[in-house]
Amino acid sequence: MQCKRLFSVFVFTVVLAPVSAQINKIDPTLLGRATAGDANSQYLVGQAYSTGKGVPQDDTQAAAWYQKAADQGQKQAQYQLGILLHTGQGIAQDDSQAANWFHRAADQGVAAAQLALGELYDHGQGVPQDEVQAANWYGKAAAQGNEEAQYNLATLYERGQGVAQDFSRAADLYRQAAQQGNAGAQFNLGLLYDNGQGVDQDYVQAAIWYNKAADQGLARAQYNLGSMFASGQGVPRDLIEAYYWLALAANNWTGARQQQAARGRDSVAARLTSAQLFEAQARVSKWMAAHRP
Repeated sequence: MQCKRLFSVFVFTVVLAPVSAQINKIDPTLLGRATAGDANSQYLVGQAYSTGKGVPQDDTQAAAWYQKAADQGQKQAQYQLGILLHTGQGIAQDDSQAANWFHRAADQGVAAAQLALGELYDHGQGVPQDEVQAANWYGKAAAQGNEEAQYNLATLYERGQGVAQDFSRAADLYRQAAQQGNAGAQFNLGLLYDNGQGVDQDYVQAAIWYNKAADQGLARAQYNLGSMFASGQGVPRDLIEAYYWLALAANNWTGARQQQAARGRDSVAARLTSAQLFEAQARVSKWMAAHRP
């Protein structure tokens, strides 16, 4: 997440289908402007091919039109071209070139590109791994309200990676992302309240944030919330609620954690009456049916 690298610009050339074959599929005026070299129109044609709106979805055509617009400095096209390069859709996969185009769009203030560039630095994809640079780009996107960047930056502050460890700053960033519905941020904010890191220890607040993440299906939040209902910590002691959340965690987790949640669920089940267990299991089945892929 640090040192900047310069890359030579890779010019990607694709032979486009004849305009006559496309003219009935894309608005002729838009296509005419794009063919004449208008960058914004080229970007919009690329979007049409990328989404399959008005034409058959075609990542190769999308990449070609994005390239034309990106070469002229169209920032959204630069970002979209970076995405296709990163994923290898419609163009050869190349994280170095993806970083190049993300950087160009990020320099023009595109928050999604700033996030994407931060992630490349974070994981050392196409650029040397550099947590300082990752934090820098996450910070730019976070300042624009990007909730994924807020979450990613918060994790760096929590761990002291690329920035000085600061639980208070982490809590603030998690809160910003959590308020936008980021389940991971909701869970991590709950954990900070649970442990009294960066915020005053507050089991009620911990339960509130675990609940929000649990409602979105996050198994670790479901487990923590179930455990709190079993012990009456931060919430009224309620064994039916405890069973419900621990059972959901067991259903949504795998491996050793699934076994841990199952043990918690079975321990609570042993303290329920038959009627209470039936009620709790019915609620679990209803939730699973509603959230089945």
